[in-house]
Amino acid sequence: MNKPSKHIFVFSFMLLFCLRTVPDLQAQESRPADSISRVLVLPRGPNNPRNSEGDFITLKDGRIMFIYTHFTGDSYMDDAPAFLAARYSDDKGQTWTTKDQLVVKQEGKKNVMSVSLMRLRNGQIALFYLRVNSLQDCMPMIRFSSDEGRTWSAPRACIDTPGYYILHNNRVIQLADGRLVFSVAFSGKVCSYYSDDNGRRWTASAIMPNPDKVVTQEPGIAELKNGDIFMLMRTDTTTQYVAISKDRGQSWGPAHYSNIVSATQSPASVARIPSTGDLLLVWNNNTSNLDSARLKASRTPLNIAISKDDGKSWQNMKTLEQNPKGSFCYTAIHFVDNKVLLAYFDWATTQITIVRVGLDWIYDQYPFKP
Repeated sequence: MNKPSKHIFVFSFMLLFCLRTVPDLQAQESRPADSISRVLVLPRGPNNPRNSEGDFITLKDGRIMFIYTHFTGDSYMDDAPAFLAARYSDDKGQTWTTKDQLVVKQEGKKNVMSVSLMRLRNGQIALFYLRVNSLQDCMPMIRFSSDEGRTWSAPRACIDTPGYYILHNNRVIQLADGRLVFSVAFSGKVCSYYSDDNGRRWTASAIMPNPDKVVTQEPGIAELKNGDIFMLMRTDTTTQYVAISKDRGQSWGPAHYSNIVSATQSPASVARIPSTGDLLLVWNNNTSNLDSARLKASRTPLNIAISKDDGKSWQNMKTLEQNPKGSFCYTAIHFVDNKVLLAYFDWATTQITIVRVGLDWIYDQYPFKP
């Protein structure tokens, strides 16, 4: 949740193991004009110093609802006042409503933030978010809606042990058998929680082993083709670390470095592409900055890549944002037909941007053929 650290970190030699050089997408004239488009920007304004971490869900009437964190007052820090607000699209993400709809008011002593949305097997929508009361009290909460987000149930905590738990946006997954799983970082440790009753009761996994004793934070997960769960974590090194669960989130293998070169202390997002089964990765591949102690923690550029072998290797790397002054992170991923909506936050402008990206561009197929 915090801004990237400016400390000097251990240099990792796992550079570009399976990734191609970053292309300059602004110069790529061969891609179709509609393959990537900026469809919504939520800039800061008076009494609104920051708009950030959100998530999408498709409603039963075909509309897409996007719920994000709307900060108020004059501070943009993680413990500043904020509420959850919604915007809607009725044309598959091409255009969006222009006014906020209040979803959850500021119920924490500090704020509410970092949304994940999930369509449950019983038809309800589950809304996950963090309720922040202090630097010792940050709790993942859940609410349910039976009327497509018009009203929500009373909040309930997903974890019954007090503490400061980080569950970032777009981080809850549903396995093929219906089990809900999310991973959290707390007190320098990482574990997951799972539910087999549509989010009413949650069970903690064993703590993930960390033999390298790196700083692991902000985990994100995706189910693999064989039913294992793949976890990515930001670290204080220049690679993302990964871990695997072979028992549906009940325990984790040891965290280890990956071939995903990354800004230090920079989160990544990963999701499975429904039409192909491949993984889509969104992260900061700042390999050009790794010789600089100051710049190797910089969350720019913002990149995407795909994996056809469940995270063993990555290909078709492209750049979404390459402003050297930007700081892009906390991406929400939502697939719509042959497009993907990506919502990401920029620390430099404290605003959130949604882009609509064609899978044809990601796969270099015009038109796209899954």
